[in-house]
Amino acid sequence: MVIDLQSFQEVSLDANNIAKVGGGVRLGNLAQGIFNQKQRALPHGTCPGVGVGGHATHGGFGLSSRAWGLTLDTIVGLDVVLANGSFVKATSTAYPDIYYALRGAADSFGIVTSFYLQTQPAPASIINWSFSIPNMFQSAATSANYFLHIQAFAQNASVVDRNLGIGMYMDGQGFSISGTYLGSLTSFNNKIKPELLRGLPTPTSQSATSMTWIESVTALANGQPLTQPTTGYNLHDTFFAKSIVVPTSGQFTAATLTSYFDYIIKNGVNSANSWFSIINLYGGPDSQINAKPTSFSAYSDRTALWVIQHYGSAGNTGAPFPAGIIPFITGLSNSITSAQPQTVFPGYINYVDPSLTPAQAHAAYFDDATYAKLVGIKQKVDPGNVFWNPQAIGT
Repeated sequence: MVIDLQSFQEVSLDANNIAKVGGGVRLGNLAQGIFNQKQRALPHGTCPGVGVGGHATHGGFGLSSRAWGLTLDTIVGLDVVLANGSFVKATSTAYPDIYYALRGAADSFGIVTSFYLQTQPAPASIINWSFSIPNMFQSAATSANYFLHIQAFAQNASVVDRNLGIGMYMDGQGFSISGTYLGSLTSFNNKIKPELLRGLPTPTSQSATSMTWIESVTALANGQPLTQPTTGYNLHDTFFAKSIVVPTSGQFTAATLTSYFDYIIKNGVNSANSWFSIINLYGGPDSQINAKPTSFSAYSDRTALWVIQHYGSAGNTGAPFPAGIIPFITGLSNSITSAQPQTVFPGYINYVDPSLTPAQAHAAYFDDATYAKLVGIKQKVDPGNVFWNPQAIGT
C-alpha cells in the first residue's frame, strides 16, 4: 500500500517562528515558503524536489547543519497517524516515546501528516564557495595525502568553526570541494581559503561569493527552481546507493585513502557506469550535529566526522538497470571498509541500501541501545507490524 501525502502542502509560521509543514511538502517549497513569509531558514538538503517526510524523520543534512543541526533536530512536534488509526501530536511531553521514535525511525511507526519545525532567522548574507581540484585521479598515494590535508583542515579549530559547511564531490572525472560559510567574505578569503588550499594543487576554477540566504539555497539547487510542482512531480532516477559514516575516532588513514583512490583510478575513471561520491563534513570543531547526546532521538549517530554517499545511476528510468553498477558501488565502499577493519563504519539511513539484510541495516543505522528501545516502542504501538518494510524495526 502507498499512502499519498501530495495534498498536505501547508507551510505556515506561528508567532514563535515554528513552521507547520505538511507531510507532502518538498524542500524547495519549504525553503521558499518560510523565507517569503518571515525571512526564516532551516537546515536541510540542497535538492528542492526531495520530500520533507523521509528527509526530516531520518536525519536531513544541509551545509548549514554544522551550525544549526540536522533537519531532524529542529522537530518540536509531529502530527502522526498510528497503526491503530489514532491521530496524535507527538512532542517531548506528549507521547514522548513516539516523538523519540519518529525522529530517526518514522518509517516503522506511523504516517506523519504535519511537522512542527523550529526555524532560524535567515542570515543577511552567506558565502557560497567552491574549488575544483585537478589531478586527483592520477596517483592514489598523492591524492590520499591531499585528502589527509583536507581532513586535518576540517578539524583545525583555529580556522574552522560551526559556521563552515564542507562537501566534496567526485565522479572519476572531476573532484570539487565546496560549501557555505556563515561569515564575511573577508574572513573566508583571508583565513579559511589560504589554509584549505595550502596543501592542495592550484584549483582549475574557484569561486567565493557573498549572497542572500535564498540566493544561496537557489544556487545550491543544481539548476532546479526552488518552487516545485505540488502535483505531477516527475523527476525520478533509478539508482543504487551505499553509505559510510566515518567516525571521528576512526577517521581515514593514509592506507584507507590510498585504497579508495586506487579503486577509483582503476575502476571509476573510465567506468561505463554513471556514478558519483559525495563526502560531507558532519563533525569538526563545534559541530551542532554532534552536540546532541545519543539519547536525544532515534537518530543516534552523533560522532561522525564524514558521511559518504556512493551513488550509481541508470540515468534513464526506462532502461534496464546496468548490471555493473551494484558491484562497482559495492566495491567502492569495500575499498574503504576492508582497508580499515579496526573501525566500525555505520551507515546513514537516508541513503538507504537495499542490499543490506534486516540485521545488517539495524546494526548500520542504530546503536544497540537505540535499537533495543525502538523495538520496545514498536511492540507497544505497532504490534501487528502495520508499518513494515524489508528493513523495518523488529524485522
